[in-house]
Amino acid sequence: MTSQKSQLREAKLALEDGTVFTGTALGASGTSTGEVVFNTSITGYQEILTDPSYRDQIVTMTYPLIGNYGICDEDVESRRVQVSGFVVKEMAWLYSNFRASKGLDAYLRENNVVGIAGIDTRALTRKLRISGAMKGIISTEKVDDAKLIDQAQQSPGLVGRDLVKDVTCAGTSGWRKGYESVFAGPISQIERKAAATSTVRPLVAAFDCGMKSNIARNLVMAGFEVVVVPAGASAAEIMERKPEGIFVSNGPGDPEPIDYTIKTIRELLKKEIPMFGICLGIELIGQALGGGIFKLKFGHRGANQPVKNLDTGRVEITSQNHGFAVDINSLPKGDVRITHINLNDQTLEGIAHKRLPMFAVQYHPEASPGPHDATYLFDAFYKMVQTGKTPECLGESD
Repeated sequence: MTSQKSQLREAKLALEDGTVFTGTALGASGTSTGEVVFNTSITGYQEILTDPSYRDQIVTMTYPLIGNYGICDEDVESRRVQVSGFVVKEMAWLYSNFRASKGLDAYLRENNVVGIAGIDTRALTRKLRISGAMKGIISTEKVDDAKLIDQAQQSPGLVGRDLVKDVTCAGTSGWRKGYESVFAGPISQIERKAAATSTVRPLVAAFDCGMKSNIARNLVMAGFEVVVVPAGASAAEIMERKPEGIFVSNGPGDPEPIDYTIKTIRELLKKEIPMFGICLGIELIGQALGGGIFKLKFGHRGANQPVKNLDTGRVEITSQNHGFAVDINSLPKGDVRITHINLNDQTLEGIAHKRLPMFAVQYHPEASPGPHDATYLFDAFYKMVQTGKTPECLGESD
């Protein structure tokens, strides 16, 4: 199937440091601000667009050709496009994919997302690596560079803002879909676990801080019954459901303002209910344990981040999307052990509690379209719920 190329319109991307890129408009007409970041994935642009962790961010794809396989209705991570802007080098106006229902340009238009194509994304990425992530603006309306730069500088950025409240669910609901609801999914021990699981499934209460759909699918495939709760749910409200496990999801922005979820996590940890966190989840759990948070220079975003599992000595290639991290030296060493380390910059990627049944990772083991090196963590969570103890080795043998 193919998509017709829209009439060419000029668009500009301006950064807070005064840099301006001029290219071709992509998606909706208008003006949008956000933190400008880059993602190194080759595929998965639709999952990136709909990942709530990208709320209020303008995402630059480093892979030069984007849009060639169109948009597939099943391959979404939330109910809407979440990014505030999208930047590509070359837009594939003609797409080919028997699963696709429309082209990327039409999809962005439908979701009122402003994009820009035809700029030097390599130069932009190099600037972000050297200077760090910056506030920026994309516009198809304003041509005055000085005004665009000023508006980018005046935009709020991410630090100190609670973006979780914008993406969390309105109320509690059950999630029962596994990979039977999509065309394909990772084939791993998770599917074998699901096949062997009895009809009685342990109940997991999953905090929706901006949870990706694929996380919920993986929890189901691991053998759990899943109930999704808002980020603002209290410990008492969660305990009413008598969960056998707690999951803390990914989500957008600065983790420090999410004090309400941090407080609830702290209360739930005291009850010694098995707990697993991903991405923002480890940042919230880390703070609940007394740790500190810092902002990464340009973040980790892509599907090729090398992480060493200190329990097994193996290196996992992981999918990541975060701009903040837990200060590895701030965690209470008597209670917490380090399980995973990023091999690019030695930042924290995983922790486990020495006494309480809890572990968490900074990266995304549920990654779709991949890689799938770390899906064993969902099985480790299932084992922890069954035994009430953190596995001594967070490895594939779990």
